Amino acid sequence: MSKKNKSGSAFVYSTDPHFQLNEEAEELVTLLPSEQRLRVSLETKHRAGKTVTVVLGFIGKEHDLEELGKKLKNHCGTGGSAKEGEIILQGDQREKATQWLRKNSFGVK
Repeated sequence: MSKKNKSGSAFVYSTDPHFQLNEEAEELVTLLPSEQRLRVSLETKHRAGKTVTVVLGFIGKEHDLEELGKKLKNHCGTGGSAKEGEIILQGDQREKATQWLRKNSFGVK
């Protein structure tokens, strides 16, 4: 079943002749690396028993998150993804990821 309302809005029809749909797009500002407080953890739940390293706490635009994820994956020499505010690296990459983040001025918990 396809979604007919592509705008993501719950409004379908309004009887008010002066109604205007205000879609306010909040501009997320990417914090500087020194202002970021990232958390690196290891997870196995909901991943079919596979171990992954998860980097949480990134505040900023989705494009910047994907760019950071690409750099981390390249440094660790592994696959992964960056979406919904978290970076997922395949395998136990906690040490490599933490060292790279600290070297590049990111705050790591």
